[in-house]
Amino acid sequence: MLKRNRFAAATGLALALLCCSCASRPLQGVLVPNAQSADGAARVPILVATTRERSTRDPGELFGSDRALDVSYASIVVSIPPDSTRKVGEVQWPSALPGDPQRDFVTASADYLGDQSFNSALTAEAKQTRRNKVLVFVHGFNNRFDEAVYRLAQIVHDSNAPAMPVLFSWPSRGEVRLVAYTSDRESASSSREALEQLLDTISRNPNVKEITVLAHSMGCELTLEALRDRATRSGRIGDKIKNVLLVAPDVSVDEFPTDVQQMGNKRPRIALFVSQDDPALKLSRTIAGGVQRVGDINPDQEPYRSELQRLGIMVFDLSHLQGNAHSRAFEDITSVMGMIEQRLAAGQQLASSSDAGR
Repeated sequence: MLKRNRFAAATGLALALLCCSCASRPLQGVLVPNAQSADGAARVPILVATTRERSTRDPGELFGSDRALDVSYASIVVSIPPDSTRKVGEVQWPSALPGDPQRDFVTASADYLGDQSFNSALTAEAKQTRRNKVLVFVHGFNNRFDEAVYRLAQIVHDSNAPAMPVLFSWPSRGEVRLVAYTSDRESASSSREALEQLLDTISRNPNVKEITVLAHSMGCELTLEALRDRATRSGRIGDKIKNVLLVAPDVSVDEFPTDVQQMGNKRPRIALFVSQDDPALKLSRTIAGGVQRVGDINPDQEPYRSELQRLGIMVFDLSHLQGNAHSRAFEDITSVMGMIEQRLAAGQQLASSSDAGR
């Protein structure tokens, strides 16, 4: 009983720390289209594939936290206020609806799509923007659908990434409780076939030449599982999936090397973005019985250093950066966002860890 109480206390503390990363929760209904516009505001079009059920409670939620039997699709345009009126690296949630596009993120349009319409929309976006690269974002634990949409819009806008953004959203409950963490892990794992299907759909589009997958936290394990299964089923991941960026990966250090090796020799370039002071991953380690998470390792220590070099994994240690450890990669333009821009725009190899944060 004493051990159980200690575990509960440790878990409760870690959950409280994790909640800090999402302390400013958005209002309900933010995905209701706002007809207002503002001079200097930017618009970011996002295509969505999700294993969430459509929301029946809130028309501005679009998709809730329940698991769906089939994959659903949507097209959303997010309006971002002028950089002169906002802090770059943050999502400016409206304090009251419908929000002011001069200072808030607001939704310009939101529409459900069919599976064929999704592919047509991707083709149309490629032709309109003359872009042939896609950025697929897979969110992590404790994310509502609207949070994932606005976060991806912020990442794409602040990085100036020359890629078409696609969100893969799995049914996170958007709650900070132990039961929610367990449920989220099950929901993420059950969505790997759908993520694999999405990557197949994008890869088959002749207008797409390159795909980068950006995953966060619990979404990293889902991403690794989907890529591993894709390689196992077809014998290869595919030439179009060039880069996999794993931010604060909530993945066991014991399972990670196996997942990577099972992708085969012709796997994408994989980069890890870690922070040794990440309280959210200390929570995961507690729940996992003390098993280290990949996202908070010291990459200069053994056996991690040698193992990552053997696997050809590039590591960027963001521990020295400011901001919340679990999401600082998205908040600091010099870290992940700048690296995405450099990689997609110039087609260069990702830099070594000594370049992180420059």
